[in-house]
Amino acid sequence: MLITINGENRNLNEPSTVETLLTELGLDQKKVAVERNLEIVPKSAYGEIGLSDGDKLEIVHFIGGGAPEGAGPMRDEETFEVAGRTFRSRLLVGTGKYKDFEETAAALEASGAEIITVAVRRVNVTDPNQPMLVDYIDPKKYTYLPNTAGCFTAEDAVRTLRLAREAGGWDLVKLEVLGDQITLYPNMIETLKATETLLAEGFQVMVYCSDDPIMAKRLEDMGCAAIMPLAAPIGSGLGVQNPVQIRLIIEQSKVPVLVDAGVGTASDAAVAMELGCDGVLMNTAIAEAKDPIKMARAMKLAIEAGRLAYLAGRMPKKMYADPSSPLAGLI
Repeated sequence: MLITINGENRNLNEPSTVETLLTELGLDQKKVAVERNLEIVPKSAYGEIGLSDGDKLEIVHFIGGGAPEGAGPMRDEETFEVAGRTFRSRLLVGTGKYKDFEETAAALEASGAEIITVAVRRVNVTDPNQPMLVDYIDPKKYTYLPNTAGCFTAEDAVRTLRLAREAGGWDLVKLEVLGDQITLYPNMIETLKATETLLAEGFQVMVYCSDDPIMAKRLEDMGCAAIMPLAAPIGSGLGVQNPVQIRLIIEQSKVPVLVDAGVGTASDAAVAMELGCDGVLMNTAIAEAKDPIKMARAMKLAIEAGRLAYLAGRMPKKMYADPSSPLAGLI
C-alpha cells in the first residue's frame, strides 16, 4: 500500500491506522496534528481511521515563527484584554529566527511576553527525535498564538489554522495572508475571505492588515478580536511609517489595535505605544539583534514606557520656546 506523508511516498506492508502509523514513526500524538486527504483527523479518531492506498497525509507541529497560571490581581492600567482574555504584557513576541530553542526561551523570558506567535510546519518524519518548540516553550506558561506565516491564499490560511486548532486546541489565532514575496504586504482581498470563513467556524481572529482605516473598520465589523496594522514591511525594522493612519485606526476601534511588523528597536515600540496602541507584536527586531536577550529586555521596558507616556498625556507641541522658570522677579 502506497501513501504520501508530507509530500514523500511511503510503502506500508500491512493495513494501518493513523495511530499505528504515528507510533511507527515515533511521533508523540499529543504534539502533532494530522490531515488525511485534506480532512482533519480528530485526535480521538486516530485509532479508528484506517489508511488506504493513495492516501495523502500531512503531519504538522508548531515551530518558532497565556497568561501564567497563578497570577495575582491586576490593575486595569497594567493589563489589556483580547477575546475575553486578560494579559499583563502588551508585548507579543514571535518565535522564529533565533539560533536555537534555548535562545528562543531565554529571549521570551527576558521580554516578559505572555502571548507568542507560532508557525505550523510539517513534522520531520525521518527524524522523530528532533526537538519541538513545545519541548522548550511551555504552552501552559505562554499563550500560543498560531499564525499563518507564509500563506498567500485564503484557502491555505484556513487550512493551516484548522490544523493548528487540532494540534493544540487553540481557537485564538493570528491571520495573515501575504500578497507577494518581496513586500510581504497583506493581501486584503484574500484576508477578508479567510476572515469570513474562520469566524464562521468559531475562531477568534487577530488579523494582520494594511494601515487603511476603512479596511480595519471592515475587519472589526466582521467580528475580528484584534486589528493588527503593519508599522512597516515585515522584518524591515523601519518603525512606524504612517503614524497618522495608525492613530485613525486606534480612534475608531472598539477592539484592541496592535502594531504588527516593521519595528526595529525600542524607540519604535515606544512610538507605537505613545500613539495609543494596545500592544506591539515583533519577532525580527529581537531575534536578529546582536544580543537578543538584551533587546528583549529593552523592548519590554519600551512598551511599558510608551504606554505610561500615553496614559500620562504628552505636553502640547509649540512653535516657540516656553521657559521652565518664571521670568518675574529676576535679579
